[in-house]
Amino acid sequence: MASLEPATAGLIGFGALARQVVAALGDEPIRWVALVREGSSSRVPENVAKVIVLDGLISRRPALVIEAAGQESVFTHVPALLEAGISVLVASMGALADPEIAGRISEARARSGARLIIPSGAIGGLDYLAAVSRLPDVQIRYRLKKPLAAWRSELAALGLSDTKISVTLFEGTPAEAARLYPKNLNAAFTVALTVHPAQLTVAVVADPDIDTNIHEIEAESAVGHATFRFANAPSLDNPKTSAVTALSLAASIRNFLGDGARR
Repeated sequence: MASLEPATAGLIGFGALARQVVAALGDEPIRWVALVREGSSSRVPENVAKVIVLDGLISRRPALVIEAAGQESVFTHVPALLEAGISVLVASMGALADPEIAGRISEARARSGARLIIPSGAIGGLDYLAAVSRLPDVQIRYRLKKPLAAWRSELAALGLSDTKISVTLFEGTPAEAARLYPKNLNAAFTVALTVHPAQLTVAVVADPDIDTNIHEIEAESAVGHATFRFANAPSLDNPKTSAVTALSLAASIRNFLGDGARR
């Protein structure tokens, strides 16, 4: 980061993902402030200030706020932050599958000029997908494979907790996938937003033979056939999330603050 003056960055929530982001940016001159629920058991370190109401976060005038607390926090806090002219990096991309919240965010951005930042998260190749997305013949498919440990409750509900073969839990649209699996399908909706208006098909698979989170993306069009495969180690704190996700958010934060967005 070019400036020696510390930037202020906000966090919505201080769970595993937020802790990992702060740790990844430990060498950067950032003043952190986290919005946590009153009575929350989250343990906030000394280098992170804590507020319990949104107005307390807004009053700090952070250069950027990082949403790291799930889809409900996007509904509750992100439009108000954008209305206040504060840019937001959204980790829970699946929330934007809801037309109402997507509309509120779009209107808030238009009024204030604040930015909504979409990190690549657990995947890459988004530049290629954006480039081919408007070709009339393009076909894009996304498949998420995770170990059985990431799908315990879903497999138990199907009576398949001890399955020895892979199980396809879902095939359909990104919006429906994000609704059914709000903690797992943020990457799928990131792809969906990147390739819009092209259609994206999504599959969700529980695989007993893997120990990583695997994202597979295929794009076929007149200009070629591309295949992207990302085999990510699960986060130690939350097997539903890839460990690389926090690093992706940290890179997006560095880029944003390095663009002269400090206040």
